[in-house]
Amino acid sequence: MTAPMIVGDPSLPETVTIYEVGPRDGLQNEAAIVPLAAKVEFITRLIGAGLPIVEATSFVHPTWVPQLADAADLVALLPLSGATPLPVLVPNERGLDRALDAGCRHVAIFGSATESFAQKNLHASLDSQFAMFEPVVGRAREAGVDVRAYVSMCFGDPWEGPVPIDQVVSVGTRLLDLGASQLSIGDTIGVGTAAHVAELIGAFATAGVGVERLAMHFHDTYGQALANAYAALRLGITTFDASAGGLGGCPYAVSATGNLATEDLVWMLTGLGIQHGVDLDALVRTSVWMSGVLGKQPASAVVRALS
Repeated sequence: MTAPMIVGDPSLPETVTIYEVGPRDGLQNEAAIVPLAAKVEFITRLIGAGLPIVEATSFVHPTWVPQLADAADLVALLPLSGATPLPVLVPNERGLDRALDAGCRHVAIFGSATESFAQKNLHASLDSQFAMFEPVVGRAREAGVDVRAYVSMCFGDPWEGPVPIDQVVSVGTRLLDLGASQLSIGDTIGVGTAAHVAELIGAFATAGVGVERLAMHFHDTYGQALANAYAALRLGITTFDASAGGLGGCPYAVSATGNLATEDLVWMLTGLGIQHGVDLDALVRTSVWMSGVLGKQPASAVVRALS
């Protein structure tokens, strides 16, 4: 079989937006530097496969993520004015300056739900991260640039263990209050389970944050990413981060393995009769090609099955 049998569920959303993070979150943890031309081709292929949003890179200092040191050169070769948004991650005001100089129209900030990860990843405290992000969001919005906010370690932290739900909601709502248009809730080390996902989404609803402002970002460390995505779907979440081939991890959390594979998500959505706009065959070919560039097998079960 090259496609699943479609059995729709009228209780689920009709359409889902897949926020492709492979070129940024997927590649950032690769030790071998991927050539600039290959990154451009990767993004071009993903756009051609119908991914509606493709996160391109990060304007982080090259010392911290050497893989993305070519961010400015990459962005200069991309169709920023095209129909497909190509967001970039900006860690601070310097990163924002570089993104604005490059002509980027969509940026993202990356916050932490825990003290330990804030210290290690942001060199800030859980509370002081907001002072760092406030001018970034304010200046971006003044420039007419959309801002997305990620919040990491929402389900568990390798240094602190389980993360209180009210702490996650507090951090998330503060990021939205700064002016972010969407909040991506990250299971950075992949420890979340379906009921935990439902409880967290419900807690955001109680705090006045509806599902239309939330996205889910799952990692598959313990094989729970698809189950967690389905749990979120049942509660009305319609934006999911995913990475072609299951690429990814986190350079600041060694226990974080690959992201939810875009192909696995597409297969599930297709079987549920949910519209997503992605050409699965083209996407599989892209991930097989990128696996060749990286010299390793794709993590996606669907890619392995279809290739």
